[in-house]
Amino acid sequence: MVSHLQSTARFPETGTVTARDLMTPNPLPLHGGATIPEALAFLTETGFSAAPVIDNAGRPVGVVSRTDVVVYAHAREAVPSDPRSGLNSVVRVADLMTPGVFSVAPQTSAVEVAREMARQNVHRLFVMEDGVMIGVISALDLLAHFAQGTDGGA
Repeated sequence: MVSHLQSTARFPETGTVTARDLMTPNPLPLHGGATIPEALAFLTETGFSAAPVIDNAGRPVGVVSRTDVVVYAHAREAVPSDPRSGLNSVVRVADLMTPGVFSVAPQTSAVEVAREMARQNVHRLFVMEDGVMIGVISALDLLAHFAQGTDGGA
């Protein structure tokens, strides 16, 4: 059985679809000081595959994904003599996040969002306005948009 989830994206009736239309607003971040168990609990409870990582000033500094946590856990198990083996409270999200945040402006067209994801080889882009993170667009958001048969502007 195949189930279909309703998209939360808001597409305009006419005109170019933009990052603002595609994004999920107000992404929930993780603090860089969060422990690996805390990150795993957050990602599991929210159902997110990744989250932006913020510093003490609330600025985005990276992204942590479920894959990052799994790769870390696997690496720790591969070195049993390491005192940090397994998921413990010593290692922080900032230690294993992908540093840097790839972003677009809210007015960026859907086509340009897709091009930027491909250019950066990432699965998500954050939408930034005046230095503030206001949303996130995943590759699945783009697929849902383009599956509707609209071109999103050039």
